[in-house]
Amino acid sequence: MTSTLAAAPWRVFTVEVRALRRLGPSFLRVTFTGPDLDRFADNGYDQRIKLALPLVDGGAAELPDGPDWYQRWRDLPAEERSPIRTYTVRAVRPAAYEIDVDLALHGDGGPATRWARRARLGDRLALVGPDAGWPGGHGGVEFRPPAGATLLLAGDETAAPAICAILDRLPADAHGHAVVEVPTVGDELPCRVPAGVTVTWLPRGGAPHGSRLTEAVTALAARLLPPPTGSPAGPPPAEVDVDREVLWEVPERPADATLYAWLAGEAAVIRGLRRHLVTDRGLDRRAVAFMGYWRAGRAEC
Repeated sequence: MTSTLAAAPWRVFTVEVRALRRLGPSFLRVTFTGPDLDRFADNGYDQRIKLALPLVDGGAAELPDGPDWYQRWRDLPAEERSPIRTYTVRAVRPAAYEIDVDLALHGDGGPATRWARRARLGDRLALVGPDAGWPGGHGGVEFRPPAGATLLLAGDETAAPAICAILDRLPADAHGHAVVEVPTVGDELPCRVPAGVTVTWLPRGGAPHGSRLTEAVTALAARLLPPPTGSPAGPPPAEVDVDREVLWEVPERPADATLYAWLAGEAAVIRGLRRHLVTDRGLDRRAVAFMGYWRAGRAEC
C-alpha cells in the first residue's frame, strides 16, 4: 500500500464502475475501482463517503481536488457542479483497489436514483473518502457504542446499508436488536450477524413510510427499557424543525449506558423515535445517536 502521508483526512478518488449487482427489488450494489483506492481507509461501521454524480446533460462527474475541494465545488457555476450525495461504504478491498457501495433505489427521480437505474460498467464518478495515509482520525463514523451495551439499531432503506456494515463489524459477543423497514419483500440485505443480535426486516408494502419501523421500535423499547421514574437524565431533547434544520446528533455517550440506540432514516420518523426513547421511555439522550438521512417530499437521495 502507498505509504506517503496524506495532507488531509479525506481526499478525492477518481473511480469507475467495475461491477453491478442487484441485491433485491430496491437495492443495487456498485463495486468501484480506481488507481489509488489502495489508499482508501477501511474504518468499517457506518463510514460515510460522498459520491459526485454525472451532470444532468451527461457531463462527467468531477470534483476539485485538495483539502478545500468542497468550497471550490460550491464556487462552481450551477451547470458545472456535479450533484453530490452521501452514502455508506459497504466493503473495502484495498489490495484489489475496490470498494462496494449499496444504493437504495428510490422513486423520487433524484440524480442518484436516475444514475443508479442507468449505471453501466465503466461509468466514471468522483468519490470523497478517508485517506489511509492520514495519521489521525478521519471522522464520518457515527456508531460509537459504550462497551457491553445492548444495541438498538433502527432505520429505513436508506439506513439499511449502514446497519449491515455495522453488523458486519460487531464483535462476536455483541448483543441487541436491529430493525430495518424496507419497501418490499425480498429487500433483505446479506450481512454477518453475531449470535446475540436479532435482525428484523419489515417490508412496508402499502403501509405509510416509517409506520412499521415506529411500531417495532416502540415495542422493543417497552421490552428493553423499564418505565421511567423521576426526572429524565439531562434536559429534554429540543424539538427540531426537520424542514428547516439538520436532524443529526451524535452525543458523547455515557460510558455506563446499558442501552445504546443508533437511529437513521427519514428525518420526521427518526425525530419521533428519538422523542419516544428519550421523553417517553426515559433513555439518556446521550445514549442515542440519530441522523436524518433524508426528508419526505425532497429529492435528496
